[in-house]
Amino acid sequence: MTRRFNKSMGMCLPCLGGAADDVVPTPDPETRRRQLAEAAEKRQKETTYRGVKNPEAVERKKKKQEDMKKQEMTTSPSGGGGGGGGLKWQVG
Repeated sequence: MTRRFNKSMGMCLPCLGGAADDVVPTPDPETRRRQLAEAAEKRQKETTYRGVKNPEAVERKKKKQEDMKKQEMTTSPSGGGGGGGGLKWQVG
C-alpha cells in the first residue's frame, strides 16, 4: 500500500521554505502601543456595559446626574456664610 503525503508536510519551519512568505512584519512601537490602547479601551467598554441594552442612555443619565450635582454645588452656599445664593437660614 502506498502512502501519499501532504505537500506542506514538513514545512513548519522557515528554513524548510515557504513559511517566510507568511510572516507578518511587526508594526513599529508607536503603532503597536496605539493598537494595544484601543483594544484595552474596547475591552473596558465591553465589561462596563455587560448586560446593558442601551449603553448610550446609561451614559446620558450618568452625565445628567453629574451636571445636576455640579449645579447643586455652585448654587448652594459655601462655607456656611450664606453669600453663595440659595437658601438663607435664620435662627430664631
